[in-house]
Amino acid sequence: MGSGFHKKALLLNDQAVGMIEYAPSKVSGYPITGNNIVIMHCIWVLRKARGNNFGRLLINDMVKTEHNATGFATIALDGHWSPWFRKEQFEKLGFKPLDSIRVAHRTKHRGQAFTIYLMWMPNSRNTELPSWDTEELLRGETFCMAHPLYRPQACMEACLRKNKPDT
Repeated sequence: MGSGFHKKALLLNDQAVGMIEYAPSKVSGYPITGNNIVIMHCIWVLRKARGNNFGRLLINDMVKTEHNATGFATIALDGHWSPWFRKEQFEKLGFKPLDSIRVAHRTKHRGQAFTIYLMWMPNSRNTELPSWDTEELLRGETFCMAHPLYRPQACMEACLRKNKPDT
């Protein structure tokens, strides 16, 4: 990652119970672009810490820290077997879906299709919406081994394929 990358842990009683990771679009690990936007790579809160609005706290800190950003983008998943990056969770945090693609993983859970959404949370009025390179997204990401769309760097082919209605 490059300049502007942030990774913040949320501690409770000296234990990490949450984390957020984000960067400006020009140095983001996701193929999302836009004018003066910040891309959130990851956010999580442990189940044992639920009910304390820690997700909202992490989002608010990102927005406060990046107050000059015109908005915030990320991806979300629907129908994926992983409990991470769920669309409804991001909607609760203030993000709205802008676009989506239906895909299937080439190696994991073959035949099980899911949807990837481009999510958006504006920080100013009349801002230009972000865009994403879905072909690049189909290659998978390489910055986090725990990510649901992770593609090992040794794997040369795309980890995802567009799902056709008959598959």
